[in-house]
Amino acid sequence: MGPVQISVYAALAAGVLAVAYAAFLIARINGLPAGNQRMQEIAAAIQEGAQAFLRRQYTTIGIVGVVIAILLAVTPGLGWQTALGFIIGGAASAAAGYLGMFIAVRANVRTAEAARKGMGSALGVAFQAGTVTGMFVAGLGILAIAIFVIFIFTFGWSMGALIGLGFGGSLISVFARLGGGIYTKAADVGADLVGKVEAGIPEDDPRNPAVIADNVGDNVGDDAGMAADLFETYVVTIVATMLLGVVTFKTYALGLTNAGLVIKPVGGEAIFKPVVAYPLLIGAISIVASIIGTFFVRKSEKGSIMGALYKGMWAAAIIALIAFYPATMWLLGGQNVVSPLSVYLCAIIGVVVTVAMVFLTDYYTSTKYKPVISIAEASVTGAGTNVIQGLAVGMQATTLPVLVIVIAIVASFSIAGIFGIGVAALAMLSMAGIVVAIDAFGPVTDNAGGIAEMAELPEDVRTVTDALDAVGNTTKAVTKGYAIGSAALAAIVLFAEYTRKLPGIVSFNLADVKVGPFVIVGLFIGAALPYLFASFAMQAVGKAAGAVVEDVRAQFKNDPGIMAGTSKPNYASTVDLVTRSALRQMIAPALIPVLTPIIIVALGLVIGGAKAAIILGGVLVGAIVSGLFMAISMTSGGGAWDNAKKLIEDGKFGGKGSEAHKAAVTGDTVGDPYKDTAGPALNSMIKVVNILALLLVPLLLKIMGG
Repeated sequence: MGPVQISVYAALAAGVLAVAYAAFLIARINGLPAGNQRMQEIAAAIQEGAQAFLRRQYTTIGIVGVVIAILLAVTPGLGWQTALGFIIGGAASAAAGYLGMFIAVRANVRTAEAARKGMGSALGVAFQAGTVTGMFVAGLGILAIAIFVIFIFTFGWSMGALIGLGFGGSLISVFARLGGGIYTKAADVGADLVGKVEAGIPEDDPRNPAVIADNVGDNVGDDAGMAADLFETYVVTIVATMLLGVVTFKTYALGLTNAGLVIKPVGGEAIFKPVVAYPLLIGAISIVASIIGTFFVRKSEKGSIMGALYKGMWAAAIIALIAFYPATMWLLGGQNVVSPLSVYLCAIIGVVVTVAMVFLTDYYTSTKYKPVISIAEASVTGAGTNVIQGLAVGMQATTLPVLVIVIAIVASFSIAGIFGIGVAALAMLSMAGIVVAIDAFGPVTDNAGGIAEMAELPEDVRTVTDALDAVGNTTKAVTKGYAIGSAALAAIVLFAEYTRKLPGIVSFNLADVKVGPFVIVGLFIGAALPYLFASFAMQAVGKAAGAVVEDVRAQFKNDPGIMAGTSKPNYASTVDLVTRSALRQMIAPALIPVLTPIIIVALGLVIGGAKAAIILGGVLVGAIVSGLFMAISMTSGGGAWDNAKKLIEDGKFGGKGSEAHKAAVTGDTVGDPYKDTAGPALNSMIKVVNILALLLVPLLLKIMGG
């Protein structure tokens, strides 16, 4: 068995290992004490609501998916292999999100119970639950890709099957991010506006009818939604790097006979085995490194919670970087097309970008640093100044991350060309297992705090869960920054593959008077898409939140016993209301990235395929640039607003109940749909546009007569 075969089977083994480790953790967590009867009742209500929402959401998505799968199967140049890839990608993405949510809604009550024993116990339970989601994301992703690669190598399948796989994950992601994001923020905003602002009761007060819906939203948005988001980014990046590797080797290695790299042509493409297997090998190494890294998450007596989580991430990154070197030399050393050392250096760049994005997002969203403190300070003079400062921080938060991405692009391109950018993105996304684990820790701790308050647990328990929840807010923001940065690199790689697939007669030269106007038109349309998409998402949250407010007000008015504590609110009706509203509102924005490329390709029948291809290329670039800035601004700004409120609630600038606190609640209300709905969903929107454009290239060629 040669290096290529070993690499592919190593990826399969790593995927199985990740899933097995996740299953082990599920059994371990489910074996822990679940608290008293009241705690279990609350947890059961959250479980029921989350599962009901995901079932209805996936049913809705499934209807759309079936239609798209049929269209892919009958479209010339795509066919059943692409359709099968689409189905498998969508199913695996949905499974990763559902399984992560499944354990999160069971670990929340166990985290609250573990908090009785202290911080270390609660941290361990919450992080193990997050690790389950991380392992399913990386494990199912690499398993799906490795199986398709085996079919490609063994049976001569088209690489289009892999593109279909990425598109399936992307479509699930945009719906899951939107649906979950709309749900969680509608419930959160509605609960805050009526509970905190109008009724003056605490965030997780059991008298608030929206409190269970709010806890459900944490799981369907921040757990299942994030899992689907990073699953598709993980898969798309690996697939895009494979495609670029094939192009690199095909361009420079044709005619080489001593390397033994070329297998039989498939559909006119020469597939080069080592460069296709390389991303799988990197992914396998990173999964093992991530599993090892989870054992480093331990809080010392004087250490911070964030420091304990970061220890796991840094350990995984260092182990992966050490292992990348011999693996790269071993697999890519037998050819003279690209330097293995250059490829390894690009992998280092990708890991460094991960570290930089984590640090920068932490800086702009943590209560320890100036940006969040400045928003809290601005709250003293009212809601208006809080919102102004929050918007300013969000805008400022774009510059340094974008500079990091720019430096990474220039450096990796200088070292190994466009393939180098793909490898940098690959190395960055290969750490998804441990990064998602740290992110999914957030909703578990948030729910644990809510259960502790609703079940009226001792103050020392709530002190532990509050501390974990505050860190969870930062980890969720950090992961969004990571996802955005990796999505930007992945989108650039997809755009490169789009231009490569078009014939030489299609140019994007702005100086060419026959081409330039169409490029500009595309850029303008593409730049507008993220604004339109985000506006739809924000409006969806506003409409759904308004319905929640009316429902909660009506319950308070019709049953005075709720506020008196003598009767219970109708949690189920609020959960059902938010579910129906979120699913209804997610359709329109989700269709924007799907319909735009299709409409432009159809326009090619009128203006010509070449002009349509040029416009679509401009759309891709415009969407990447505009979407990147909007996503960073929204997620970082929203996270900063949230933690500014937390800082005031911890006693700074007047503390709870002060005028500054009321202003901070307003700012947090604005920031909620920014950071948890529109902002993170832009990642998926950008990639859906790019990967769908890639799938539609055969139709453009057919229109052009190619």
